[in-house]
Amino acid sequence: MSDLRDTDVEAAAGADDLEAVRDIREIAREAAAAGVPVPEAVATRHWLSPINRRRLALFRANRRGWWSFWIFLVLFVLSLFAEFIANDRPIIAYYKGEYLFPVFREYPESKFGGFLARTDFRDPFIQEEINRNGWMIWPPIRYSYDTVNNELPHPAPSKPAFLMTREEACSRYPKGVEDPGCTFGNLNWLGTDDHGRDVLARLIYGFRISVIFGLLLTLLSSIVGVAAGAVQGYTGGWLDLLFQRFIEVWTSIPTLYLIIILSAFFTPNFWMLLFIMLLFSWTALVGVVRAEFLRGRNFEYVRAARALGLSDMRIMFRHILPNAMVATLTFMPFILSGSITTLTALDFLGFGLPPGSPSLGELLKQGKANLQAPWLGLTGFIVVSVMLSLLVFIGEAVRDAFDPRKTFE
Repeated sequence: MSDLRDTDVEAAAGADDLEAVRDIREIAREAAAAGVPVPEAVATRHWLSPINRRRLALFRANRRGWWSFWIFLVLFVLSLFAEFIANDRPIIAYYKGEYLFPVFREYPESKFGGFLARTDFRDPFIQEEINRNGWMIWPPIRYSYDTVNNELPHPAPSKPAFLMTREEACSRYPKGVEDPGCTFGNLNWLGTDDHGRDVLARLIYGFRISVIFGLLLTLLSSIVGVAAGAVQGYTGGWLDLLFQRFIEVWTSIPTLYLIIILSAFFTPNFWMLLFIMLLFSWTALVGVVRAEFLRGRNFEYVRAARALGLSDMRIMFRHILPNAMVATLTFMPFILSGSITTLTALDFLGFGLPPGSPSLGELLKQGKANLQAPWLGLTGFIVVSVMLSLLVFIGEAVRDAFDPRKTFE
């Protein structure tokens, strides 16, 4: 009785008796509270099946992949709140008895005694006016990805602040070191690019847009690829043959040349690049899923499902697909890293995101064009290398976790 599993209880009850199973668990809990010995599996329900708990344990056992996952997750979550970390507008301000949230909305300068349609909160006049009648809370970095620093001590690209003395870094401010504007958040700790924009702020925003692009492309291409591979593998015959010939022709189209041609007619943007890359990246998983469905469609449980009158769609996506997803999931971290690399390469070549967008590839391009400013190329290279290394380590850990030889040891 001690080896009784939660899944065994549900399987014995049947799909129509799940409510009864839940009642049994309630009775078991009451009995346990009264001191009657009850098998733990009857009284409790695990949110993961035993095999998935084993896979999770294997993933956690790979310390490099486990810590890489958490480091990447923390970096990505922090980048989602980039506006609260690097911004040229205060997070919150209190002015003449009113709370303002410049990070969420624009305010006309007339509200503070000016005449412009948009308030520049970095303007010393605006800051003095607000501080005289209230207060402001700034992000740690007082630059957005497109903010130009007009107080650079050297012509752009300016070197990082940690390579300069405080007197040198504050030399362009009216009062020098004593100037209230020469604060920690106003210094360019990783330098500026050749337009005078803060490199650290552009790294944070560029990291976010790269990961979001990679995640969307990986998710959408996986959905299309899994569906196409499932139809091919399950159906077989002429449909499979024609589909394979179509994929061979489709993958032979040079994606880069197509993007170059389209960029001559349209200005590339995030969604246009995502759509174009999706047109050609969905084929990555078709072969793997097709092979799994070709193997799985002849299993006994599939024949039994057909004999019971289940529809092909239900058999494909309810019974065969969960088994095929084991091989699919091991590829997804590597597809994600490939998607991020593709966007970085397109930005480096000048066919990616629009000019001015925060991009790791554009930062690498500036480093190539400004060899006298090594901090541009080095920072971009380090961020891209660390990001891709983390994804590779995560992919290796996922691959080991889903390895049947280790799962069923």
